[in-house]
Amino acid sequence: MKNVRQLLALPLAFVTLTAGSAFAGPQHIVAPSQVAQTMAERVSAQDADRAAVREALARPEVRSVATSMGMDLDRIDAAVATMSASDMAQAAATARQVNEQLVGGASTVVISTTTIIIALLVIILIVIIAK
Repeated sequence: MKNVRQLLALPLAFVTLTAGSAFAGPQHIVAPSQVAQTMAERVSAQDADRAAVREALARPEVRSVATSMGMDLDRIDAAVATMSASDMAQAAATARQVNEQLVGGASTVVISTTTIIIALLVIILIVIIAK
């Protein structure tokens, strides 16, 4: 009987010790603060993308091209808020090119290149709105 008690005592002690730590709280692979920081960085990047697109849409050159194509700029601006992350990244990359080329003024060659980029930005936004 003494041997049976000794045999059962060791597994029972192990279960008692491990059960206490199992109920102490969940163990995370990634710290919650790291998840929150990653999410905040992602939201910040998406906000920066939206700001780049809105900055490009606010430029007079872009407005004139969009108007000549018969686009409703208010509708395009509203669509910027609802774009998916991948569509926003694509539109933001094009918008950043437009913003960079129009910052310091442009020569005749750059204006035609810029017009092409602006037209591409507007086309991307039309396709996204049409979805």
